[in-house]
Amino acid sequence: MNPARRCSALLSQLCAPSRGGTAARGPLSQAAGSTRYCHSAVSGGEGGLKRTCPQLKPSRASNTGAASVCPMGGSSSRLFGTLAQSLNSAPLAQPEAYPEENPDQDPEELLRECEEVLQRRPARPHRNLVYPSSMAPRHKHNSSIRIMQWNILAQALGEGKDGFIRCPLDALNWEERKYLILEEILTYSPDILCLQEVDHYYDTFQPIMASLGYQGSFLAKPWSPCLDVEQNNGPDGCALFYRRSRFSLQATAHLRLSAMMLPTNQVAIVQTLSCRATGRRLCVAVTHLKARSGWERLRSVQGADLLQSLRSITSQGGPSRPEEGAGPVPLVVCGDFNAEPSEDVYRRFSSSTLRLDSAYKMLSSDGQTEPAYTSWKIRPSGESCSTLDYIWYTHDALSVDCLLDIPTEEQIGPDRLPSYHYPSDHLSLLCDLSFREGPHMLM
Repeated sequence: MNPARRCSALLSQLCAPSRGGTAARGPLSQAAGSTRYCHSAVSGGEGGLKRTCPQLKPSRASNTGAASVCPMGGSSSRLFGTLAQSLNSAPLAQPEAYPEENPDQDPEELLRECEEVLQRRPARPHRNLVYPSSMAPRHKHNSSIRIMQWNILAQALGEGKDGFIRCPLDALNWEERKYLILEEILTYSPDILCLQEVDHYYDTFQPIMASLGYQGSFLAKPWSPCLDVEQNNGPDGCALFYRRSRFSLQATAHLRLSAMMLPTNQVAIVQTLSCRATGRRLCVAVTHLKARSGWERLRSVQGADLLQSLRSITSQGGPSRPEEGAGPVPLVVCGDFNAEPSEDVYRRFSSSTLRLDSAYKMLSSDGQTEPAYTSWKIRPSGESCSTLDYIWYTHDALSVDCLLDIPTEEQIGPDRLPSYHYPSDHLSLLCDLSFREGPHMLM
């Protein structure tokens, strides 16, 4: 028996049978007469929040042609290379030597190319940046760090396994869907980008993000379900990108999550970064826990294993400046946890000694409630509207400056996600974080 399959069999004792139902088919609705980028300002309301909109800078003229997005990879993908790479279980790996190359792609130029390719599709859902009214004024020397978390939906799974019965297959065409993904990323221009279900890292995201000034790291699942799909592009996995102009890499750990001392099929990337301007350190992790109902206990022990590794990594990092003190390195954990807030793995993170809090609770009026959903899809088993994705942060070392709001049910549409106007069954999450200032800096 394949080791990954044997592992699943051994762990099945943790799990209850999955549940399911049926859902009727229906036509896919499209927004008519909409334009791309429909962000607009919204005044504050009773929820204690002040809303405004992200503004795109005016496009600049260019004498060079737009660089085309890399085509979908064929059977000669990096399959064997990614499967053969070491899954280091040690908490902290040695940093890799990355070239400090200059970006050669104008993001506005690439954004215009996205608009041209997608002009026949309806606009993505209208989303605003939301600023908590209780946000303390930020010091000029302490600029915020923009974090984006997104399960982008593996192409092989979207077309071959996931069964989105209300989404036309044409809406999942990679030659257009990749531009829709890039458009979302380029619109909000994160400093750190955490992705799950990436099965086009080497032929699309790595070269494009590198040309935009990002450094990336990728870790495939040991036995990706993408490999079961004919004409797949290799295994899916997690990817982490950071802006080279803003951060330098201190250390990287590639983790294979364990349960009952057995390796599982889920992974995590952990990187310790140093801010070039201030020298302050930040530890960032991206993960994707086991999916499906019935695997709640496995997700809980995977979360416990990840937290143990993170405690070791952040405690070993040490202060990068004398005024930071001797405490652990501030931490951000992004991921598709495949778990509602009622699950034990959520409670593990919220009660961890790492002092983590979920950023998206701050969208609620009481600051204690997660959004109603971060994923909404219709499969043959029925309709699923769930909160599964999170951005966790060290609440006593970092503060949330703003967040990208969640589209309404009307904006998502009756046929849910993915669709012609949104490329994944999961919504992207985005927040601006800043370091809390020490008392000596406030005097």
